[in-house]
Amino acid sequence: MSKHPLLLGLTLLSASLFTGQAFADRTVTDQLGRQVTLPDHVTRVVVLQHQTLNLLVQLHAAEDIVGVLSSWQKQLGPQFARFMPKIAQLATPGDLTQVNIESLLALRPQVVFVANYAPPAMIAQIQQAGIPVVAISLRHDAAGEKNKMNPTMADEEQAYNAGLMEGIRLIGEVVERQPEAEALIHYTFEARKQANAPVADIPQNQRVRVYMANPDLNTYGAGKYTGLMMAHAGALNVAAASVKGARQVSLEQVLEWNPQVIFVQDRYPQVVKQIENDRSGRRSMR
Repeated sequence: MSKHPLLLGLTLLSASLFTGQAFADRTVTDQLGRQVTLPDHVTRVVVLQHQTLNLLVQLHAAEDIVGVLSSWQKQLGPQFARFMPKIAQLATPGDLTQVNIESLLALRPQVVFVANYAPPAMIAQIQQAGIPVVAISLRHDAAGEKNKMNPTMADEEQAYNAGLMEGIRLIGEVVERQPEAEALIHYTFEARKQANAPVADIPQNQRVRVYMANPDLNTYGAGKYTGLMMAHAGALNVAAASVKGARQVSLEQVLEWNPQVIFVQDRYPQVVKQIENDRSGRRSMR
């Protein structure tokens, strides 16, 4: 027995406290409403959702990312590598709706970000491997709509405004970038307010009629954030009145909508050539 019981007691107490801190955890609520337990300090992240990848880079957390979704170039455009030069060298252990669990485990991630519409079996597979999963939608959805790609919303503006703030704060909390998250939220909404102010009062029937052209005549209708961006810029999304979510439409429908401006995302350069080759269906392009 020790001749110094007080010293021994303090030593054991210190060891206990150190062990508790080393293995401490914390709980967050993701955007599916799930309670997720995380390590106290996260430095190894796998991202299988492109909007989250974009936000992590803006939160200066790129150094914590050890794996990304395989379709990052398709989803964000190849030019995204300008903001994250090392991305081409990172492992791609899965995508929006699937995961290679062996490749994922080899990366030893402390957390995996997934889309809110990732299959439940995919989320369960990752969790069963002992890895926390955080689902992100960047929307504030009603019960029963949280896991949908094309949800029903009573108020799109409110759902996306609240969901964007919640999502950024959640991502910032997971990777311990809370100050950066608050700064990004402030900048985003202030910049939008300034840009929207000159066009906010334009009547609907006087707004520029616009259409978003995606591959194979797919477009974005009501319930997608693209339509809100158009509205904030003073435009009217011609697809919103009759299309919900992301859907394929016909050329005849586009011609009937008669858009004044057609937008094409830079990640789909082939669509520009398709439209140019079909001049009968093109009114204008910008």
